Amino acid sequence: MSHSAALENEPLYRKYIKLMTLEEKAAQLLQLAAPFYDKPGDHSEVTGPMEELGIDAATVQNAGSVLGISGAEKMIAVQQAHMEQNRLGIPLLFMADIVHGFKTIFPIPLAIGCSWNPELAERSAQVAAYEAAVSGLHVTFAPMVDLVRDPRWGRVMESTGEDPYLNAVFARAFVEGFQGEDLSGDVKRVAACVKHFAAYGLSEGGRDYNTVDLSERQLREYYLPAYKAAVDAGCEMVMTSFNTVDGIPATGNRKLLRSLLREEWGFEGVVISDWAAIKEIVAHGAAGDEREAALKAMLAGVDIDMMTTSYIQHLPELVREGAIEQRMLDEAVLRILKLKEKLGLFENPLRGADPAAEAEIMRCAEHREVSRQLAEQSAVLLKNGGLLPLRQGQKIALVGPFADSGDILGWWSWLGETETAVKLGTAMQQLAAEPADVRIAEGCGIESITDAQKAAALQAAEGADVIVLALGEASHMSGEAGSRSDIRLPEAQLELIRLMKELGKPLAVVLFNGRPLDLHGVYDTADAVLEAWYPGSEGGAALANLLYGAANPSGRLSMSFPYTVGQVPVYYNHYSTGRPFSAEEQEKGNRYISQYLDIPNDPLLPFGFGLSYTSYAYEGLQLSAQQLTADGELKVKVKVTNTGAMAGTETLQLYVRDVAGEVVRPVRELKAFRQVTLAPGESREVEFTLTEMQLRYHHSDLSVSSDPGAFRLYVGGNSRDALEAEFRLV
Repeated sequence: MSHSAALENEPLYRKYIKLMTLEEKAAQLLQLAAPFYDKPGDHSEVTGPMEELGIDAATVQNAGSVLGISGAEKMIAVQQAHMEQNRLGIPLLFMADIVHGFKTIFPIPLAIGCSWNPELAERSAQVAAYEAAVSGLHVTFAPMVDLVRDPRWGRVMESTGEDPYLNAVFARAFVEGFQGEDLSGDVKRVAACVKHFAAYGLSEGGRDYNTVDLSERQLREYYLPAYKAAVDAGCEMVMTSFNTVDGIPATGNRKLLRSLLREEWGFEGVVISDWAAIKEIVAHGAAGDEREAALKAMLAGVDIDMMTTSYIQHLPELVREGAIEQRMLDEAVLRILKLKEKLGLFENPLRGADPAAEAEIMRCAEHREVSRQLAEQSAVLLKNGGLLPLRQGQKIALVGPFADSGDILGWWSWLGETETAVKLGTAMQQLAAEPADVRIAEGCGIESITDAQKAAALQAAEGADVIVLALGEASHMSGEAGSRSDIRLPEAQLELIRLMKELGKPLAVVLFNGRPLDLHGVYDTADAVLEAWYPGSEGGAALANLLYGAANPSGRLSMSFPYTVGQVPVYYNHYSTGRPFSAEEQEKGNRYISQYLDIPNDPLLPFGFGLSYTSYAYEGLQLSAQQLTADGELKVKVKVTNTGAMAGTETLQLYVRDVAGEVVRPVRELKAFRQVTLAPGESREVEFTLTEMQLRYHHSDLSVSSDPGAFRLYVGGNSRDALEAEFRLV
């Protein structure tokens, strides 16, 4: 091939890099927010956000990406104006936080984790991608796969829970749902950006943006698997976290980003900072000024600077001085340009933006049906004394701040509209034999209660057969910057519970919240408790179906509910300690075991827990052998029977314990799960396959291998209640 032919066949993104100035390259690494594009193409006046950030019109014209713009017409206008004004005609990347839905909102990710249904989670991401793509977006800042163990942290609502294996399964599902198989050919998909890298969920004290300090072995064993699963699934971007990792801010952490993510894992995509995280390296105390912060972030491998001027102000100078190699800047720009080419933006800068399709598919019946299904499967029945399901003809008093509220979408429902969300009261009246069978009263506010509200609640309850209380947190009480030290329901709602309890009528509670709560005053008072989380656009319809038995609860907790906040962090896969707790030793009065003197060790409700309107019996746990070899397989069979009177879906969970390892191992670790739907009286034999690879872990030298010796195996409906067997790895 001749030299000219080789140049002609060279990818377009490589041609651009040769034509760009240093300043244009630095600007390509800049991400600006929507306010910079309020007047597409008009950057003549340096006012507002431009003035505050200290940038000029030329920089805006050369910026590489923008976040937070919505609507196909606006996207088209901004892109067309940008293409006209950018010297080389390089298109913008449009990005946004599409965490659990675009216009059609799905349950929060913590709830989706409780569905234990990765196929339906993938479908929800596909729907969100389609709605986002026709609106002109190219990238979503999702999935968030941080492992979480502390419900005080508001961002637990963005995670799928406390288990590394379950989180990894959902990470892959979300990435595949967002991206599909071919981003360049499928304009109904968007690129996924996994976040927050890394270990953000371990923020000290559950306080957002706070310090993270853990060993590298712990990082690799528990916190990295879900990110790795997303990378292996082909996610196009990775977002850095706000926290430190081993004393170094993640956004300037060369070992984390270059050595581990790029060199060890082979990630070739784009790394983006979280909002202003490069500049925050200075506030952390790891850089003296923004120049040094820019240097550290670039050396670490951060390609896009979200909403600071650290890169545009300092990278050209750092390159000219030789502090940063030209090659390193070029590589960052090339990664961004390569993503733009993969998305097809050089050939079609408008990509999937389509106002007509946007008007047609947003919150369409098909999409809302997926939302309803996922909301039904995400809700977890925490307690039921036979009160639920409700019966047709019963007089119901539906009382509480969420009885007639549209605030059921949760944090990060960016474009979700509460006014289009199906309210619980409306849906229950539609399902009841007569709408008048369901009487609705607010009862109290989220954090306040008045005599008038109490009087209205008592009036609604008069003549009722059953009282259903719709309680919880306002959506702003969780999510980013939503940390709370007291994770009980507000006192006003606890007072309402006490008031209704005094009436002596059957009492059910439906909870709307973004985190596991301390349920004192709720769980011990109500006859039934249904955890709804923030269930999304079709939340009311899904919950009404569950309450009336048109659907059978099948959700299982992906995060433990603490007995009280004094336990946290509390999680199922803990170590035993050298003086493990046992009920026998406690009854003997042995003080010198690992225990609290005033509360139980165990959470109120464990990981994997969830009730149903039917019941399931496990029996006949069998192993194909008593030994597992390094190249062999162990078949695990168990019989599960629906012993109740209603069809239902059970989630069978397989856990393993390595009895004696080179490094101590958790008391139980989830290794596999299966869902089966059974008719009343139906039995099914379910088989799992276990291999030596599933028994490997990070040893003290960080090598990954298994330990020959004894293992315990558990199969059951949650992490606490299970049949048990033993085998040996030889």
